Amino acid sequence: MIEVSGLTKRYGGTTAVKDLTFTVRPGQVTGFLGPNGAGKSTTLRLILGLHEPTGGTVTVDGRPFRDRPRGLRHVGSLLDAHDVHGGRTAAAHLFALARSNRIPRSRVGEVLREVGLAEVARRRIGGFSLGMKQRLGIAAALLGDPPVLLFDEPLNGLDPGGVKWVRDLFRRLADEGRTVFVSSHLMSEMEHTADQLIVIGRGELIAAESLAEFSARGTRQNVTVGTPAAVVLADLLTAEGAAVRAEGELLTVTGLTAARIGEIALEHRIPLRHLDTRSASLEEAFMELTADSAQYLAGGSR
Repeated sequence: MIEVSGLTKRYGGTTAVKDLTFTVRPGQVTGFLGPNGAGKSTTLRLILGLHEPTGGTVTVDGRPFRDRPRGLRHVGSLLDAHDVHGGRTAAAHLFALARSNRIPRSRVGEVLREVGLAEVARRRIGGFSLGMKQRLGIAAALLGDPPVLLFDEPLNGLDPGGVKWVRDLFRRLADEGRTVFVSSHLMSEMEHTADQLIVIGRGELIAAESLAEFSARGTRQNVTVGTPAAVVLADLLTAEGAAVRAEGELLTVTGLTAARIGEIALEHRIPLRHLDTRSASLEEAFMELTADSAQYLAGGSR
């Protein structure tokens, strides 16, 4: 379990993390989301004791991570897949980590096989692709068989097969009762992977709740309508103030409820073949709820 309480980090006059309080529990995959510059990477480094907090506390299973000798037995992490010595082989890199953490050498072969790198164990890391480096970073995180795992953008550089493998790995680790904390900008993957979400913006907490609860906070709802009189119904709905997108006999309507659309169709004797309300996706809810926290905005946006 990771417990963050009142966590604050300032660099001179800049506050990167401000009074964060949240808990990451075992047995589930927790996604860590926020716009660019929100403070996600800083928070992960504070959890791992790589940065000293200005205020507040953060503990892993009840203790600051810095207080734990042989840390890989307690927490495995992947922060930057490029942060490895390119002149070493994959096996040598992991052997060094195993020795410094008093982990049996046999474990190196096990994790290399698990991540699909056994055949390139004696190749130098400098010749690895980004996807291979990501797999090596995951192998390092798994090396000590830790109860807590942190990953920062672990899907970068992976092909579709690799993405599915990582998704299945996270689910298995959570099902084994481990704490799995994953920072990612890929909303579609978090929608398929995460059980819980921690969402921050400008260093402050926006939400700490289930994925379903967060998605439901998005106010935008679309209604899909199927009708052979799509053109006529689209004009009527537009006149009522709705935004309508038409694709053949299918309309996507924003701004009116399904009940009101049904009433309008009935009044004008328009047959409906399909009428369904779709709540905001995770990406739509995220964009809406973090709009005021985005550090960088494209021209014409606010």
